[in-house]
Amino acid sequence: MTLLVFGAGNIGRSFVGQLFARAGYRVIFVDVNQALVAALNREGRYRIEIKDRHPETIWIERVSAVDGRDQQAVARAVAEAEILATAVGPGALSHIYPSIAAGLVLRREQGRGPVDIIICENLRGAAQVCAQGLQERLPADFPLAEYVGLVETSIGKMVPIMPEAALREDPLVLYAEAYNTLILDARAFKNPIPAVPGLDPKENMAAYVDRKAFIHNLGHAACAYLGYLVNPGWRFVWETVADAQVRRAAKGAMWESARALIRRYPGEFNEENQEQHVEELLSRFANQELGDTILRVGRDLPRKLSREDRLVGALLMDAAEGVPAPATTLALAAGFFFQAADEHGEPFPADQQFMQNLEQTGIDTMLGQVCGLNPAVPTERAIFGAVRRQYLALQSRSERWLVEFVESHEGGL
Repeated sequence: MTLLVFGAGNIGRSFVGQLFARAGYRVIFVDVNQALVAALNREGRYRIEIKDRHPETIWIERVSAVDGRDQQAVARAVAEAEILATAVGPGALSHIYPSIAAGLVLRREQGRGPVDIIICENLRGAAQVCAQGLQERLPADFPLAEYVGLVETSIGKMVPIMPEAALREDPLVLYAEAYNTLILDARAFKNPIPAVPGLDPKENMAAYVDRKAFIHNLGHAACAYLGYLVNPGWRFVWETVADAQVRRAAKGAMWESARALIRRYPGEFNEENQEQHVEELLSRFANQELGDTILRVGRDLPRKLSREDRLVGALLMDAAEGVPAPATTLALAAGFFFQAADEHGEPFPADQQFMQNLEQTGIDTMLGQVCGLNPAVPTERAIFGAVRRQYLALQSRSERWLVEFVESHEGGL
């Protein structure tokens, strides 16, 4: 049995590739990083260091790689594999559609049966996005809906940016937390769901995609953005969670989403299981061994502050479900001040451009163009105004600004 994974990065190797390899699958990675492809083919295995309360070293064996620039080789691999997965990042999906499409055509010509693609991307509506991207590159009469299972997932595993010193010693090593559950859409498979430990199929996938975006991703972003404002010298996420006020405000934002999710998906979520989920996440955020950085969690502001993503998307859901959301509003406003840098003092390029645009055009333009909020729509006008007021307040914030916020919302956080 073979799994073909597009993307040999953090999630591809430490999560989906690891799960299937340990279940006995041969795993082949597709990547455009020539050095990484060469190393995987040379070594045939790689190492994962579990950085958690119970450290562990895991060796992933029987792996190889294909150069993603060789479309014919990738197409042959698609045609031959039993199951596919993507872990390239939402922005790179368009680059892999041509090779997948070519492989699907070849597969069908060879008389092979339907295939499933596990979409390991932080992307709401991922199946629809991928369907459109593939259909545009397939023959008009190709039966995509019947032949390909586009399986959405909820990616909860946290994998930090690797230290340069560790990669110099072993370019294939990865650090990861112990959490190892891959939630995926039970209804999307065309073939039987693989008997792989760690897979957690769900019937109502939309509920878990929203939970990931609006509790996990939102909580992470709140810690990063609020933590950076409290102390720009902090480097790690655990430092933000260790601060009582940041933790309280971030937890408040997570619970705003939790209340909205309970109203939207009453068959899936309740006070008890949401409380368990929020507390588990905060405990995982506090993992010092993982070394997850504020930069990794907060970077890429144009994406993370966009309409469908963790903060604006949560505020739109909260409004639709009638849930007040002052903590989420504060976290979004704080995102406009986020200027964390890497270990060399370099900001993330997209964030540097974001800040230049903010300085040139102002907060109103950014709320419209980046966050996608339309003041002509009453609900969105209220969100627009609340975030704008909070942003202006943060510009002239006192030293006790977060303490004052927490104290003023004591009953609602």
